[in-house]
Amino acid sequence: MPPAHRPALSRAHLTIFTLLTLVTLLTSCSSGPDPTVRVAPTAPTAPAAASGAPKSERPAADAPAAPAEVAVPSVGITSSLMELGLNKDRTVQVPPAEEGMTAGWYTGGAVPGQIGAAVIIGHNDTRFGKAVFHDLKKIKEGADITVTDKSGKALHFTVTATESVAKNAFPTEKVYGPTQERALRLITCDGDFDAQGHPVDNLIVYATAS
Repeated sequence: MPPAHRPALSRAHLTIFTLLTLVTLLTSCSSGPDPTVRVAPTAPTAPAAASGAPKSERPAADAPAAPAEVAVPSVGITSSLMELGLNKDRTVQVPPAEEGMTAGWYTGGAVPGQIGAAVIIGHNDTRFGKAVFHDLKKIKEGADITVTDKSGKALHFTVTATESVAKNAFPTEKVYGPTQERALRLITCDGDFDAQGHPVDNLIVYATAS
């Protein structure tokens, strides 16, 4: 189970984490077949820690419940959550294209509702059509995001900002880096398509616990 608090990363760890995250987000969504997305079974937290993701410092019995569902009522989004870890090549997993209507929680980040940055990733479109976060671009500042954990507890977050960024200029530290807030980030693809049919931008939604 990931930690409730993300300790500050060393410069070396942050550099490694920046590179692996950037590579992943460059290939995380596609309107057509995308052979660069390598999806694997859920990765355990130990490999994530070895690549710069924080290690748990809490006893397992004291760990918070993992998230099970995310909902954004204002734009009609409701999805169960799969767990996303790391691929064998150390890139961050994304939901399989054939499960495009299901978002995923990155287990190398914080648990939603705990101190730190919790990250949920979902496709905008896949080769199968519209995906879970297709309408995320319609979200407004002040909107509610509800994350329900596996114990049935509903956690509410308020959107503080949205940002559309080029994938080759992704603000990795801002999104994944340490914070003392109980923060949540939703990430999907955005913008125009390149020659291979892949969106060139990412949409990032920033929220904090209500």
